[in-house]
Amino acid sequence: MSIALKKMDDQQLVRAYVSGKENALAELIFRHKQKIYTSIILFVKSDVIAEDIFQDTFVKIIESLRRGRYSEEGKFLPWAMRIAYNLCIDHYRKGKRTPTITNTEGFDIFNVLQFSDENGETSMIKEEGRAKVRKLIDQLPAEQREVVILRHYADMSFKDIAQMTNVSINTALGRMRYALINMRKMIEEPAVTVTA
Repeated sequence: MSIALKKMDDQQLVRAYVSGKENALAELIFRHKQKIYTSIILFVKSDVIAEDIFQDTFVKIIESLRRGRYSEEGKFLPWAMRIAYNLCIDHYRKGKRTPTITNTEGFDIFNVLQFSDENGETSMIKEEGRAKVRKLIDQLPAEQREVVILRHYADMSFKDIAQMTNVSINTALGRMRYALINMRKMIEEPAVTVTA
């Protein structure tokens, strides 16, 4: 990647790609792949399916950019996340299954993220903490899981989450509030049943 591309914001990269600089798209993918891929895999719980949806997401992004259908000034990541989210929903509609967010055997979603080198004990403690958080998230009602994933793993604003999930901002905030309350209850009383 050129240093000039790395210094560009998302909107400048989109314009550069549309004007013919193919490597601008590569920079956009590199910049946002962890957030998009992490969110996809938390929704579909399969690394194989997540890879397919991730690729389909960028195929749709390329098609939209080439056809001049991108009008989200300065909001590339939320726009890309909306595409990925819709593809996840389409995947479940085809399979007529309700999505649940769990880890697949042998795949740790946190391996997608890059962490600095740390000693074995610190690494083990962090991994145990992540595993506990994943289990708590898995036990939440679907709407609450969705908001937690989009907010904390995809780093989306509540406004963008509300638009993506077709609810009001207050509803998105309420779902996050209830998710945190339910997770706190689960920590304090491990056998508690969560409420929607």
